[in-house]
Amino acid sequence: MKKRDFLTIRDWTQDEIMDVVRQALTLKRSGRDPRRRPLEGYTLGLMFDKASTRTRVSFEVAMLRAGGGTIFLSRHDTQLSRNEALKDTAQVLSRYLDVLAIRTYSQEWVEEVARWADIPVINALTDLYHPCQILSDLMTVKEKKGSVRNLKIAWVGDGNNVAHSWIHAARKLGFELVLACPPGYAPRPEVLGDGAPNIRLTTDPAEAVQGADVLNTDVWTSMGQDAEREKRLQDFSGFQINETLVARARPDVIVMHCLPAHRGEEIASEVLDGPRSVVLDQAENKMYLHQALLETLLLA
Repeated sequence: MKKRDFLTIRDWTQDEIMDVVRQALTLKRSGRDPRRRPLEGYTLGLMFDKASTRTRVSFEVAMLRAGGGTIFLSRHDTQLSRNEALKDTAQVLSRYLDVLAIRTYSQEWVEEVARWADIPVINALTDLYHPCQILSDLMTVKEKKGSVRNLKIAWVGDGNNVAHSWIHAARKLGFELVLACPPGYAPRPEVLGDGAPNIRLTTDPAEAVQGADVLNTDVWTSMGQDAEREKRLQDFSGFQINETLVARARPDVIVMHCLPAHRGEEIASEVLDGPRSVVLDQAENKMYLHQALLETLLLA
């Protein structure tokens, strides 16, 4: 059987995306069953270059609940740090592991690992995309709204890796996506492509959130951008998700943030902790989604 990778949302069909989302929701609703061990005997490798709380723990717990095991690797603790050929590392790890999730800077690096590995490779975050985050976010939207169809989802802030993966999801699933980004911080043109009628870009947060069903944001200064922090704080002035902005959305709007949050910057504490916030459910859902994804890649 040919192995399947999960490197971007773009690579999977609408049905494949929603099947994983539905499976994750089923796992959550079914509760913990210690007798259910579909991944017993399987081993997940986590190779992370970037700091992680939610992604690492949710993957490890997901594998544990499914009956499997996990090995954590920092790339800098492997022979890759001494210039071993990526091909050699990927092929050898394929003899030890059953699936490999990578959290790093370069999308091209992850794709190169996938090229040489004989096992499924998961993009657990790169500077360009964060597809696992969007799968779990879609799970949260479906859980709270019943469907992702016919919704208006607003993104306010940096046109970053998470925004890029939201664009891929909108293209696949057809919901309305409006992204409000300051000048100079829009998503990459190659990700936006030639445009789609359900995807719009603006520099006005108020316009983006008007009548929205879902509000979404992320930090203004991502990992590796600390030197730009002061400039970004100035450039993103007016793009905070606060009560004034939330009031423009639908009364039943949900507010999402992939975390970690910089309270008082991209989102006000009263919104993050308020009744419209679903960020804790959103974070919890990563665990169920990762379990569903692992089972799909290893057992389908």
